[in-house]
Amino acid sequence: MSTNMGSIDRLVRAFVVAPAAIVVAVVVGAGSVAGIILFALAAVMLATSAVGFCPLYKLIGLDTRSLHRPRPEPR
Repeated sequence: MSTNMGSIDRLVRAFVVAPAAIVVAVVVGAGSVAGIILFALAAVMLATSAVGFCPLYKLIGLDTRSLHRPRPEPR
């Protein structure tokens, strides 16, 4: 399994999306269906951020890593 997530994507998931999902889950009620779904979403965001691989990205063929292209050799 190779990585398919760039560093900015990983940071946004870990420090923006997951905490926001947790806060909203607490606001709507941690034991409610919506709260449980939001906690699960936050867990998935944190796990994929830690690993650097998103199965959904693989499914749709998306790769957010920056591509380093070699410089052309001087003639």
